[in-house]
Amino acid sequence: MATLYTHKDSNIRKTWLLFTVFFIVVIALGWIFTQAYGDPSILVIAVLFSIIMSITSYWYSDKIVLRMTKARPVTKETSRELYNVVENLCITAGLPVPKIYIIDERAPNAFATGRDPEHAVVAVTTGLLAKLDRSELEGVLAHELSHIGNRDMLVSTVAVILVGFVALLSDFFLRSMFWRGFGEGDRDRGQAGVVLMIIGIALAILTPFIASLMQLAISRKREFLADASGALLTRYPDGLARALEKISKDDTPLKASNNALNHLWLSDPEKKRGRHWFSRLFMTHPPAHERIQRLRGMDTR
Repeated sequence: MATLYTHKDSNIRKTWLLFTVFFIVVIALGWIFTQAYGDPSILVIAVLFSIIMSITSYWYSDKIVLRMTKARPVTKETSRELYNVVENLCITAGLPVPKIYIIDERAPNAFATGRDPEHAVVAVTTGLLAKLDRSELEGVLAHELSHIGNRDMLVSTVAVILVGFVALLSDFFLRSMFWRGFGEGDRDRGQAGVVLMIIGIALAILTPFIASLMQLAISRKREFLADASGALLTRYPDGLARALEKISKDDTPLKASNNALNHLWLSDPEKKRGRHWFSRLFMTHPPAHERIQRLRGMDTR
């Protein structure tokens, strides 16, 4: 047991280390842009805009996602077995029972969303209910409830906000350069102004790409953590491992997903199976075989 919790704490430390680096990058980028453009108000306006957008998206994230996936709510009366599994796991985990939704899709998958455990949502596809046995379903739902317990919705939201902020600031800077004309006014500030302008343009092009890679890295870390936490909850890692095997081998397209939602699902809807280190950088989830291997190597005693 101690080993498993040490692994969990290690994942949390690594995730927050990524966030620290993320914040440093954002601050450094903002400082370079304001120095290059000679206008501190750029950073202030961008920060205020991103804060407003982030609060709105965080507060209504569950409603937006449910509408995009066309999920329908279920109750204990309409889906007794599913409700009982979620309820029993929540009692064990010490979590309030989230709202439960079903998505009419033949592809097996699931996700959790919501701003906190009191406003959380768990959604599963009809394909998941049809293709998994009870122990496999428990493993999947324990994984999703672990996302809720680990506050992964908040982590994911913050990561999206940071990436959006970097992209917004970079786009604003590049557009202002286009309309203003490169170097105009900067020559008045001497060679240092021109150098800062060149650095600013380079960062404006490269930083959004780097920020997106960091967001994907955080997403993959949270999946490993939720796998471990879910296995602790059920005391049966093989249930989730078998579910991941079935889901990864099922090639039924998931119509309810898109690029904005791919990171939410239990398993990558696009079934990316890149084994080269470079292709892994662009994956929203760790490779299924790695997740399965880790689960089967766990000791939950």
